Amino acid sequence: SYFGDKSSCVENANTLNLTSSSSVQGLNSTCVGKTPLSSSRSVCRSHTPLMGYSVTSSSAVSAHSVASVIVAVVEGRGLARGEVGMASIDLKNPEMILSQFADNTTYAKVITKLKILTPLEIIMSNTACDAGNTTKLFSLITEHFKNVTFTTVQRKYFNETKGLEYIEQLCASEFSTVFMEVQSKYYCLAAASALLKYVEFIQNSVYAPKSLKVRFQGSEKTAMIDSSSAQNLELVINNRDSRNGHTLFGILNYTKTPGGSRRLRSNILEPLVDAETINMRLDCVQELLQDEELFFGLQAVVSKFLDTEQLLSVLVQIPKQDTVKTAESKITNLIYLKHTLELVEPLKAALRSCNTQLLKAYYNSLEDARFGIILEKITTVINDDTRYTKGCLSMRTQKCYAVKPNINEFLDIARKTYTEVVDDIAGMIAQLAEKYNLPMKTSFSSARGFFIQMNADCSTLPNGQLPSEFTKVTKMKNTYSFTSADLIKMNERCQESLREIYHMTYLIVCRLLNEIYEHIHCLYKLSDIVSMLDMLLSFAHACTLSDYVRPEFTDTLAIKQGWHPILEKIAMEKPVANNTYLTEGNNFVIITGPNMSGKSTYLKQIALCQIMAQIGSYVPAEYCSFRIAEQIFTRIGMDDDIETNASTFMKEMKEITYIIQNANDKSLIIIDELGRGTSAEEGIGLCYATCEYLLNLKAFTLFATHFLELCHIDALYPNVENYHFEVQHVRSSAGNKEKIAYTYTLSKGYTEEKNYGLKAAEVSSLPSSVILDAKEITNHIAKQISHRQKSTPEMMKQRAVYHLAMRLVQTARNSRLDPDSLRIYLKGLKKKYEASCPAPGNNDKQQ
Repeated sequence: SYFGDKSSCVENANTLNLTSSSSVQGLNSTCVGKTPLSSSRSVCRSHTPLMGYSVTSSSAVSAHSVASVIVAVVEGRGLARGEVGMASIDLKNPEMILSQFADNTTYAKVITKLKILTPLEIIMSNTACDAGNTTKLFSLITEHFKNVTFTTVQRKYFNETKGLEYIEQLCASEFSTVFMEVQSKYYCLAAASALLKYVEFIQNSVYAPKSLKVRFQGSEKTAMIDSSSAQNLELVINNRDSRNGHTLFGILNYTKTPGGSRRLRSNILEPLVDAETINMRLDCVQELLQDEELFFGLQAVVSKFLDTEQLLSVLVQIPKQDTVKTAESKITNLIYLKHTLELVEPLKAALRSCNTQLLKAYYNSLEDARFGIILEKITTVINDDTRYTKGCLSMRTQKCYAVKPNINEFLDIARKTYTEVVDDIAGMIAQLAEKYNLPMKTSFSSARGFFIQMNADCSTLPNGQLPSEFTKVTKMKNTYSFTSADLIKMNERCQESLREIYHMTYLIVCRLLNEIYEHIHCLYKLSDIVSMLDMLLSFAHACTLSDYVRPEFTDTLAIKQGWHPILEKIAMEKPVANNTYLTEGNNFVIITGPNMSGKSTYLKQIALCQIMAQIGSYVPAEYCSFRIAEQIFTRIGMDDDIETNASTFMKEMKEITYIIQNANDKSLIIIDELGRGTSAEEGIGLCYATCEYLLNLKAFTLFATHFLELCHIDALYPNVENYHFEVQHVRSSAGNKEKIAYTYTLSKGYTEEKNYGLKAAEVSSLPSSVILDAKEITNHIAKQISHRQKSTPEMMKQRAVYHLAMRLVQTARNSRLDPDSLRIYLKGLKKKYEASCPAPGNNDKQQ
């Protein structure tokens, strides 16, 4: 399913010596032909045939549905094990992303990066996958990516010297600073060399010199969200139904271009960690919200852009053979390029009056003279009124008449012939209509060419039949479609003259493209600007539909009346809002409350708000301040995983181990119940030990639990706060039954509810005898458990001193109060401190 004839591929394959294996055993998807690889096994492959691929502004959703990224991964050997190099290229976007980083033995970074790329195919060296000697990285990748094709390439193609040569040869001059970054990064260079060789082979085309965008991406500039957290939080895929839009991506995605929606997706999975960049984005969103004219003006222009990245990808590839299909594709793409460049001026006009730094920078980038130069070169050869249109016939006409007359006389003659044939077809059909006295009209489809269509009831036809000279008759309701022998001949003549036109136009287009290549880099800038503007417009659009607020970045996580953004869309009304407050001094919150009281929703809501803030979006709250999180970890859900033979408990342990191994002081950790898959004593022990470990970090942790014993950890650690979700007891009108009413409101302290599990069971249809029995046994056990420890006055005093000190440090760091207000605030702190000290006469702590 790639382009061009097979013979040259086979020659290539012999030089490449590839073997390909898929990690799916007994492949059950349909195989697309046999790939000319040296292995005898046929492998499923669905490479996007890049030539002849049309760049249409498809709906944003379908932009992700087809994987098109190929990734090469290589790992150091011996002492360098754990040093991983990756190179990836998207077949729809001519940008090669290189990364190299040291990873630990769980290879969490590699797996997370690959999950974000959603590859179509992964290439590794044959030494990593030798039977009986597979590396741990290979085993992990195959386990995590069961439906991705794996291809092994001989180790000699992972050649760093060749990789650097390739980059020097192909990298556009604007991005050449990448050399400095990657010169000593041997592993990513080795991956790049194997990747480019392989892409050249499957695509049967080479990239034009100095035409690729090459980027080195370390793993420092973005926050890390592991793949199970992304799944738990439903960032881009809804867990119940993958087609459902109730995800964070779904509620923020009002993008108008495929590039914009791709950018939004990658930002959600890898939020920013640099407050300055985030604030620049927030300034833009604020300006778009305040200036309606700017918002609608920009949106109107941005929505006209086609998939610029895809277009670039096709333009910079030089096919190894010229066929009618490559010719037609190149002509189409030149028309798309003209369409895109003609939008630069309107985009500049829309940005002209903007005030924010980032939008001004975009405006200045569009001042680039090269846009004008390319467009001028195109208009010397291409007609001014040639543009992207919908409908295959009108697009075919645009392609035929794209080149101006008098540039190539043979082309003009061929076009004249084509016009005459088309006129003859119309004339012939008109004659036939007259001859049989039937309402026939000319129609066209890309598959059939010209054919005859007719709306008629069969009762109006003589004998209910069409005349015998018509063939290939199909009928849909009252519409007949058919053709005749003469029409088929004329279609062939038509195709022939088209082939000539395309061939001659193609030669002219190729000459034109060769002149354009040196200026093409400005288009990378353009596609970058368009996708970024599209995403920012999308954020502004989402804000107008809900009362979101601009986040601040401090050392505190404070959300006033925040709510769950996805729940709001599902419920069609505003969910119950709650406050959140975590500081360095109170960095651990334990949340208790009955089943269904809202604990999980609340925890997810905090993580989603944190991510929204870090991608530059407004946040669903009345006020919010965030501390930038470098990693976001979640342990949510009670699933076992049959595929990897993990029980519920083992899965919990794996997830919590991952958090403990990778968390640092700047992490946000969310744990929704732990230790439920084992006995209560062990569960409590595990929770306690985990909490004590995480309490040593300055990470912000929110921990929901049903183990009320855990709440007493605050007696030992002053940085722990207890909160609970309130419920109310309502007597039914009959008076004998008590029902629980959920308020979904968070309050200080731990839950006073006793035996709420039994109350939930009562609502279900368990027999009353079982419930009575359970109540009796529970009461019996409760009496046997000794009384809980109480806090001593000494402990309470220590806690009060700690809290006062923390508040004072925070005030000194962040206060914006004037002296009088500050004095009042400090007096209030003093009163609070005195009230929380148990014994009198403890007022020795002065302001």
